[in-house]
Amino acid sequence: MSLSEKLSTLPKKPGVYLHKDKDGNVIYVGKAINLFNRVNSYFRGAHDYKTTKLVSNIRDFDYIVTKSEKEALILEYNLIKQYDPKFNIVFKDDKSYPYILIHESDEPYVSVVRKNKKSKFKGKLFGPFPDVGAARNMVELINKIYPTRKCKNLQKELCLYFHLKQCPGYCVYPSDSEENKRIKENIFDFLNGECKEVIKDLRTKMNECVESLNYEKAAEYRDLINDIETSTLKQDVQKNSGETFDVFNYYVEDGYISITGLFVKKGILLSSDKYTDYLVGDAENFVSSYIYQFYEINEKPKTLYLPDELLPYFGDALNCTCVTRGYKYQLLKQAQNNSIESLKQNKKIITRKNTYYEDLDEEFMRLFNKHINRIELFDNSHTGGTNTVGGMVVYKDFKPSKKDYRMYKLEEGADDLSSMREMLYRRYFRVLKDNLERPDLLIVDGGKLQIDIAKEILESLAMDITIVGLGKDDHHNTSYIMNTDYEIIDIRKDSNLFFFLANMQDEVHRFAITYHKKLRSKSVYKSVLDDVEGLGPKSRNKLLKEYKSISRIKQCSLEELEKVLNKNTALKLYNKLQEEKDA
Repeated sequence: MSLSEKLSTLPKKPGVYLHKDKDGNVIYVGKAINLFNRVNSYFRGAHDYKTTKLVSNIRDFDYIVTKSEKEALILEYNLIKQYDPKFNIVFKDDKSYPYILIHESDEPYVSVVRKNKKSKFKGKLFGPFPDVGAARNMVELINKIYPTRKCKNLQKELCLYFHLKQCPGYCVYPSDSEENKRIKENIFDFLNGECKEVIKDLRTKMNECVESLNYEKAAEYRDLINDIETSTLKQDVQKNSGETFDVFNYYVEDGYISITGLFVKKGILLSSDKYTDYLVGDAENFVSSYIYQFYEINEKPKTLYLPDELLPYFGDALNCTCVTRGYKYQLLKQAQNNSIESLKQNKKIITRKNTYYEDLDEEFMRLFNKHINRIELFDNSHTGGTNTVGGMVVYKDFKPSKKDYRMYKLEEGADDLSSMREMLYRRYFRVLKDNLERPDLLIVDGGKLQIDIAKEILESLAMDITIVGLGKDDHHNTSYIMNTDYEIIDIRKDSNLFFFLANMQDEVHRFAITYHKKLRSKSVYKSVLDDVEGLGPKSRNKLLKEYKSISRIKQCSLEELEKVLNKNTALKLYNKLQEEKDA
């Protein structure tokens, strides 16, 4: 059946559609209230830039009919997570928003955490915050105002925070559980915008310091008050409203879309979320997909206020409603105005970035006569044949995909070529065995010899992957590409492709050398004490505290060792030390 014939058979019912490219890969997942109208609209009339590019890649499509718009919304989300389509917005779990956690510990303790569906925290969560910087600034402010525990793990001795009078010394001195509970409640109230009592108390202390001529301490209180007022400035939604809700709105212009979310807690606007990019498809589909994915990762609101045209896409998936007047309507307008400003600020950056990726796509197409979506690049590192490691970095659509990076601990004493052979075999045997995604391009760090090894490994596994070598000049700078016919491919030194390849080579080198340094650091600090059965960290620390150094421990008699350790462990250590002396 041709594409046009297939389009005519679409039902006029709600559901989800999947656009596919020439290789059968899902490149876009969308939902529709009416599948026939929605899918056919892609192939009629003019579209914005990104949608035009999507349509040019569509060679086939599938669809799934659902009972309702809500069911379509949920199915769309699950399919996006499954296929990771290149033209969709895809929220990743590691991109979830930061929250502040008031821990369920005996002492008042707050920290910044990232929350996703798998996260389980003991305590009270507050957020989300627009970025981790905002969350950390708030935690820092809380730690200045309240007597919180500053250490992640309680110490056995008083630390610097106690001596700086920033902590009551929870690690040593017992604390009042009722008082700690009250402090936690005050912190939670503070995070919910109830700052008046805190500011009043700080002003009283500041005035007392001024009267006693302690101007330095008074200045500290003044700065704290300013920090609190700054953090809550422009956040007053409506005094004494006490309501908690979220607001989302958007703005579209010239094929770009900007989305803004505003989050209100107990009548105070405390944080926001912004997103700007090219628009793919129609705005209502795009925005509803973005909002649903946002709340699959972040806490769902008690009430969500949206523009009227978005409501049909949610059904009862979220507690959504529309408003046409009052301060909530003003917040909807404020979210739209924020979207307008964000789009103006980011439009040029997005265009420039997209032009860069397009240029790379064209250059790779020119060189290899095919689209390059996934690239894998390898390098290895060692010191005199020891702590030999390898690193693989992965780029998808010319962006680093760090979740796909891999480290390899390789055979000690092997030369660079043997290490490369081992790493490539382990990687692509695993790809073949587990049917993992294959790269469109394999890059080895080096020239003819490294290319030959890559060809040998892939031929032995009957895998057809394009291979190139990335060579360096005498100054160890990226210099050329070599293909499997050992031809050097000329690349302009000022081209986007050259800079992209140089950055990739730097990235894989950084990744491999970081792992190597980690192993080398472990081996440097590893001592004879680590190899003695029954000699744990506490016993090792006792020995070092008593005898100050490894060299002095080596000189100890069995009787001296028995002063610190039990007889059995002391004997094992003494025998181990004697073995080293005899070796």
